[in-house]
Amino acid sequence: MKKLFRYLQAGQNQIATLLAFVFSVLFVVYLSPREAKFKYEFQKGKPWLYENLVAPFDFSIIKTEEALTLEAEVIQKNKTLFLVKDAEIGKEARFDFEKEFNRKWKDYIETDEFKDAKGFSLFKNVEKELAIKKSLFEKGEEAVSKVYEQGILRPISSNLANEYGEILLKTDVAKAVFEEDFLTIKAASLKAQRILTAKDSLGFSFLLGILNNNLNYNIEFDEDRTQSILIAQVDQILPTQGMVQSEELIIFKGNLVDDEKFAKLLSLKTAYEGSFSTKSRAYLISIGQFFLIGILFLVLYLFMYQMRRKVVEDFSKVAFILLNVLLTVAMGKIAVDFGVQYIYLAPFPVLPIIIRSFFDTRFALFVHMVAILMVGFLVPNSFEFVFLQFVAGVFAVVLVNNLYKRSQLFLTAAKIIGVYCLAHFSLSIIQEGSLDLEDGEWLTFGFFIGNGLLTLMSFPFIYLQEKIFGFVSDVSLLELSDTNSSLLRELAQKAPGTFQHSLQVANLAEAAVLNIGGNALLVRTGAMYHDIGKMASPMYFIENQNTGLNPHDELSFEESAEIIIGHVKEGIKIAKKHNLPDVLVDFIRTHHGTTTVMYFYKQYIKNFPENEADIARFSYPGPKPFSKETAALMMADSVEAAARSIQNPDHEKIDKLVEGIVNHQMGSGQFENAEITLKEIKDIKKIFKKMLMNIYHVRIQYPE
Repeated sequence: MKKLFRYLQAGQNQIATLLAFVFSVLFVVYLSPREAKFKYEFQKGKPWLYENLVAPFDFSIIKTEEALTLEAEVIQKNKTLFLVKDAEIGKEARFDFEKEFNRKWKDYIETDEFKDAKGFSLFKNVEKELAIKKSLFEKGEEAVSKVYEQGILRPISSNLANEYGEILLKTDVAKAVFEEDFLTIKAASLKAQRILTAKDSLGFSFLLGILNNNLNYNIEFDEDRTQSILIAQVDQILPTQGMVQSEELIIFKGNLVDDEKFAKLLSLKTAYEGSFSTKSRAYLISIGQFFLIGILFLVLYLFMYQMRRKVVEDFSKVAFILLNVLLTVAMGKIAVDFGVQYIYLAPFPVLPIIIRSFFDTRFALFVHMVAILMVGFLVPNSFEFVFLQFVAGVFAVVLVNNLYKRSQLFLTAAKIIGVYCLAHFSLSIIQEGSLDLEDGEWLTFGFFIGNGLLTLMSFPFIYLQEKIFGFVSDVSLLELSDTNSSLLRELAQKAPGTFQHSLQVANLAEAAVLNIGGNALLVRTGAMYHDIGKMASPMYFIENQNTGLNPHDELSFEESAEIIIGHVKEGIKIAKKHNLPDVLVDFIRTHHGTTTVMYFYKQYIKNFPENEADIARFSYPGPKPFSKETAALMMADSVEAAARSIQNPDHEKIDKLVEGIVNHQMGSGQFENAEITLKEIKDIKKIFKKMLMNIYHVRIQYPE
């Protein structure tokens, strides 16, 4: 039982990694749709690459979204406009006319129109006045009735006037009418004039004034009825157009998928996937999805195991990668649930940018590809989606060298927008065979612009995940490498010679790593901190001795070696105290590897030949460098320190110095754990020689 417990304890990282991968598979399967997938991939404008396809069953041909939209637009442009006539307004108009007529009659008969030349009233008796009053009232009432009987139409807006195809007047039975059949206010006044002057002009001005004062619209646009009928007509649009019979040939092998064939294939796909979406089949589909998604995660694991073993051995890195993959898949699921068209608004390039911030470009692209393939199971037209996202991901990380620069992040967003638009435009040309873009295509380009802008969110995401998982991004490295940081200022004050030495080592190591394809910012930052342990006793290191006194003269060789070696342990303590990331502490641990403090070791042997020297007391505890960056720093540190002691440096001395130091380190196995090749070491030596000759102003020797 104890053996089993020790075995589980030793393999807890592997168990945690396995559980994380299993959970990830189950999570993606949970997000995947429970419906059968059509086994053929096809695109409009491309040839059919499979065998002749016949219909396996009867199915209706589904109209495309464009066709349905076009039909709805036609109905909208030719919609029936309903008018409603308000009979009460006509009654009110006759009542108002009678009321005003009676009120103004007394004043009216006192006017000159009803007096003779001497100014006497023409009415000899009351009967004559009443007869004239009755005649005028009946004439005015007739004008009012006829005007409102024809109807006064409130003006229809220009937008409505350009859209309707028919006008119906709502009465007991709706009847077709024309806008010209009705009167405007002005036309109603003119009609009243014609009626009032048809027999004689007596009382014309009096009656017309009263009538004009009371003109009002009695026919209105019935918006509610118009809209309800329009909605009903749109709802009645048939979603299908014709049928395909069982065993009917749909497309030959090699035929071009034109509009007609594309509609049939799309309809078959919809009918096929819908017919197999039963509960029993959903379980089988889930099993298939489990194995399919499991294969993709297995591919990701094998890649990490074979190519990035250190990632697999660190559970926090595994969790970081899987979390970002799952967030990407979830983002795709959310976008599809809102609407398939929104899939191009989701900023998938954020994933490779985030991964690239902590790992290399190749690894970021591989993780991105695996995640995009998983999202491809959730979206229609998977080929187009995967193609666009892969190309955008490549541009997002391959063409970015310094993501810690804000300008680079905005340039990356611009590149993503550009490649999305260009790739989609090219696919549209292939599919449609035309440069004309439909309205929906312009919306897609708008989504691409939004996608690129949303990619800027990767910057805060990098910072957030950096804090959660304890990683170090380029942005943090840039901040840590600032010589105004508190720890580096303290180093410059307490050990100025060491600080200058660190700057020179940083320049050498950075140039070397840039040449061999490593993380230049990481090695530069590591070089700035690799000797901070010397602050504990700065005067015991030659670069800080400026008084001519050497405190080692008062110590034994073992004590001196212990102080020199101790600066590594002191550096680790100081780094931990100031919360430096582990990736920088590694440079402190490894910059001397397991080398020996040769000066004091040889002095001990020389002065005590009779004693057997314990070389372990004169050797650094290690570990040895385990990466290109730590190996380059070790070489740069030793070369720079030794170069300071060269008297009258020239090309031959520098060449001999660099070759001797680096070859000795290689011979003692200091680089056996580092992922660095002999060719890369050779290139590093060339760079060191060139830079040291520039530092010491040595003229470069040219072959004769």
